[in-house]
Amino acid sequence: MTDDPWGGLLSPAMAEALDRWLLTEAATRDRSVHTVTAYRADLLAFLHFLALHWGESVPPSGLARLRQTDMRAFAASERTRGLGARSLARRMSGVRSFLRWTADREGLDVSAALSTRSPKYTRSLPRPLTPLQAQDTLDRVADHGTPWVGARDLAVLTLLWGSGLRISEALALEGTDWPFPEGLVIRGKGGRERQVPVLEVARQAVVRYLDLCPWGHQADRPLFRGIRGGRLTAGAVEAAMRQARAALGLPASATPHALRHSFATHLLSAGGDLRTIQELLGHASLSTTQVYTGVDNAQLMAVYHAAHPRG
Repeated sequence: MTDDPWGGLLSPAMAEALDRWLLTEAATRDRSVHTVTAYRADLLAFLHFLALHWGESVPPSGLARLRQTDMRAFAASERTRGLGARSLARRMSGVRSFLRWTADREGLDVSAALSTRSPKYTRSLPRPLTPLQAQDTLDRVADHGTPWVGARDLAVLTLLWGSGLRISEALALEGTDWPFPEGLVIRGKGGRERQVPVLEVARQAVVRYLDLCPWGHQADRPLFRGIRGGRLTAGAVEAAMRQARAALGLPASATPHALRHSFATHLLSAGGDLRTIQELLGHASLSTTQVYTGVDNAQLMAVYHAAHPRG
């Protein structure tokens, strides 16, 4: 059962309800461990606030008392504690999901609480690398004192830039995934599967890595291996990227994930349509992909202002 970090402010019935909701989210919506952990923290913060706000621990049936004023008071409390608008919007989304689930289970009317609007925030634009910066980064990563490590990091980052993979997706590849088919099936967020193309340059990078890797290719082991032979970690790839960007004088935004951003913006700049890019990235909603049009437009305006005689 969920531990109560605030010493008895969470009623046993509410703790049980929270545990069941989290299990339901993980089982029926294929939430990741990270997402479930974040949801737990969000709900504990909300339920802790509610107990203090009402002066008593709250059973699930007590959530019927919620009104817009309570939700607004919680939001104001979180903002006072320094929570940003985007994080608060995510927190409120989790709270509403829990309220809907509890209302269905307990037969409650929580419509007043659910009608509370989430805070608005401006979605920040992705910061991709230019094609030249991306290539320079790959060249620098490959230049490692241990040749097989450089070849490995080059292969991973080439997949991120060439196929739009998330770092977690690349590192989840198994020995059985090799050799890659023309369309590699990737299982992404929410258990959604998609098929991505694999460039020949990426295949050749993996071939070179496997030729140099001390363990070679083993079907029953991870495709990308760490120094001791276990699965390669995201931290090791991020460290390689940090060293490369420091050597090249690139900004801190030049992370492995920036190569996935670069994949999307470079395709869009070359005339790719948003629907296709959405499928390749594995976005559940087109609105998530549309953020890249802002990047493309920003680049166009920068070129315009730099080149136009009256700019």
